Amino acid sequence: MRDDDNPRGQGTPTINDVAALAGVSKKTVSRFINKSPLMSDATREKVSAAIKQLDYVPNPQARALALRRNFMIALLHDNPNGQTVLNFQKGVLSAIKDTELALAVRPVDRTSPELLNEIDSFLTKQRPLGVLILPPISERDDIVELCRRLDVAYMRIGSTALDEPAHCVASNDREVVHELTAALLAKGLKRIGFVRGPEGFRSPVERETGFRDAFADSGAALDESLMAQGNYRFESGLEAGRKLLDREDRPSAIFASNDEMASGVLHAAYSLGLKVPGDLEVVGFDDTATASHVWPTLTTVHWPIEEMGRLAAAKLVSEFLGEWTHECDLEQVVVPSHIVERASAKLR
Repeated sequence: MRDDDNPRGQGTPTINDVAALAGVSKKTVSRFINKSPLMSDATREKVSAAIKQLDYVPNPQARALALRRNFMIALLHDNPNGQTVLNFQKGVLSAIKDTELALAVRPVDRTSPELLNEIDSFLTKQRPLGVLILPPISERDDIVELCRRLDVAYMRIGSTALDEPAHCVASNDREVVHELTAALLAKGLKRIGFVRGPEGFRSPVERETGFRDAFADSGAALDESLMAQGNYRFESGLEAGRKLLDREDRPSAIFASNDEMASGVLHAAYSLGLKVPGDLEVVGFDDTATASHVWPTLTTVHWPIEEMGRLAAAKLVSEFLGEWTHECDLEQVVVPSHIVERASAKLR
């Protein structure tokens, strides 16, 4: 049954009932529900009072039809780290928890030749209010152009600014990795191994650049043979750790580009009879649950992915989120990371 099919006084109150009681048109009530600024304060108060008196609940399907959008945010991702996706979702859901908005998560395959067609079909059929795009696909301009063509609001998430402030939330990976590497060098740890993240992501590039810049700024020599490839998964950290540590001139510290790989390095160290810390210091990046669950607990970088999710949602659909958005800086782009010192490496 449609929202306006019930006559006043019989069953569930309708938008027509509200309009009649407030002495305004149905269109005016619709504007109030959709938070239109095109309304005087006096009219707004009359409609609000009528809604409260009738205990009227707007029909979401009718509202979606009027807006030509569903009350849904879409999250597009192709990220190998499931914890990253979950933490980002937590941030988004905390932002929309007191609203009628919903979150739809859509995994995609960035290597598929049909990627753009699949996203086009999804957005056309689902008609979301907006799209949140996680790395690495947030780095693809063709996906952004598709969103613009379909007139779908979007927000790009990255390890550096990828777009104009209104369409971007980023972290400061390069700067914080530089800070952590510089702290290790200042302790006198000159032979530091580095485990890269997967190719095709911007975050590994930003983190490796911060690592290299710290060596350049300190004047210390970087041993290229201590650079190992990983893919953000535990197994690749284990393999890289064995490669770096099973040598006579092994490093005194290893910086892995995420916590999963850092935990793999820890396992490699113990399999070779090395003590951490003592024989080796290990640091990671992300500050996921893994960092505090392994032993020794990981010194790492807290990547503010949950906070980034909350800010991204606030910027994307601020008009639906109520008063708390006044506490947010919707012009903010960078959500700063910070170092968390635990047992696997002491920085002082």
